[in-house]
Amino acid sequence: MNPADPRPVIAAIRDGRGLDAAGAALIARGLADGSVSDAQAAAFAMAVLLRGLDGTGRVALTRAMRDSGHVLRWDLPGPVVDKHSPGGIGDTVSLVLTPLVASCGAFVPMISGRGLGHTGGTLDKLEAIPGLRTALAEDAFRRVVTQVGCAIVAAGPDLAPADARLYAIRDESATVGSIDLITASILSKKLAAGLDALVLDVKQGSGAFLRGSEAALALARALVDTAAEAGCRARAYVTDMDQPLARAAGNALELHEAIAVLKGGQGALRDLSLALSSACLALGGGQGDAARALDSGAAAERFARMVAAQGGPSDLLEHPERHLPSAPVVRAVPGHGRVAAIDTEALGHAVVALGGGRLHARDRVDPRVGLAQLLRIGEEATPDRPLALVHAASEAAADAAVATVAAAYLLGDGPGPGPLIRNEVT
Repeated sequence: MNPADPRPVIAAIRDGRGLDAAGAALIARGLADGSVSDAQAAAFAMAVLLRGLDGTGRVALTRAMRDSGHVLRWDLPGPVVDKHSPGGIGDTVSLVLTPLVASCGAFVPMISGRGLGHTGGTLDKLEAIPGLRTALAEDAFRRVVTQVGCAIVAAGPDLAPADARLYAIRDESATVGSIDLITASILSKKLAAGLDALVLDVKQGSGAFLRGSEAALALARALVDTAAEAGCRARAYVTDMDQPLARAAGNALELHEAIAVLKGGQGALRDLSLALSSACLALGGGQGDAARALDSGAAAERFARMVAAQGGPSDLLEHPERHLPSAPVVRAVPGHGRVAAIDTEALGHAVVALGGGRLHARDRVDPRVGLAQLLRIGEEATPDRPLALVHAASEAAADAAVATVAAAYLLGDGPGPGPLIRNEVT
């Protein structure tokens, strides 16, 4: 038997015999160097999705993917912390939290991802800013983190390269929802970034990959337990995704939302950003007050410095409308009545169909398109207050999105919104 042949490893998972450290290393190495084919990678992902891994296999896969490339080490005068979410609709927390935590004395070297399935990606949102670069060489990444306190970048080719390849294959092979693959994907990148502490935001509800409370809590526990086994302090929160977190979904539109919060805006996006930022500081040993840093403008100033350091315009916060692209067609989604429930995943698919996400890894994203002024559960739609505004590249695309969004809203009596934070795992 060829010792580099991944097929016995795939077959062992398929047959319920699990994954050991040697098999995980073979798969991760093959993903990174190309000796594992796309077909084999997809078969591996499907076997894991259908049969699952135990805790030992999950840790082995995470460590192997982390060690498939370079692992960063930091020597900074403060804790190195980060936050991650497996993805949501209108979830722009990273763009608020990163500069907010940095303005409180911690360092945030955030290595982020692109849109996956029906959810948006932080890198796609940032790249709606003209000139901003997320593909930084390691020396540039280190310089920005040291000088500004934070940076949000794509994983370089040497940082968890096994995950970079598997991430795209999961999207195309309908294996995004595997708890084991989500855990290994998130933690391999985060552990390779050399963190002292990590806060995890696990979404639950109609717009999450994991809709049920038990599955979301299982993912939160898997993330915290696996991180601990790998030597990183972690805390996870299960948070609401029965409706979009912000009132917009789409790359440039979500940037407007994040900027509004940094400049004093209220709402669920601010509330969750503050809660997770405070958790980052507490877990990492930071000393700052997140609410005070946000209200004082310190976080906004830090965001502006980060954008400029990564090549974006220095006056983005003062003039976002001057720099962020806008769609040529804007259409209201009519409705009449109280919002009882929202099919939030359908809203995410509407954004993807407009061009704001990807059906395939190589698809280009249109940063202009998406949904804005989304009504929340419990609010009233009237002739003067539509369910949402569709921002589209064409009239035909707008027509399709209006129909999808209208169908995603259930109007009538309902129990009202649930709590923003549903559970915590330490």
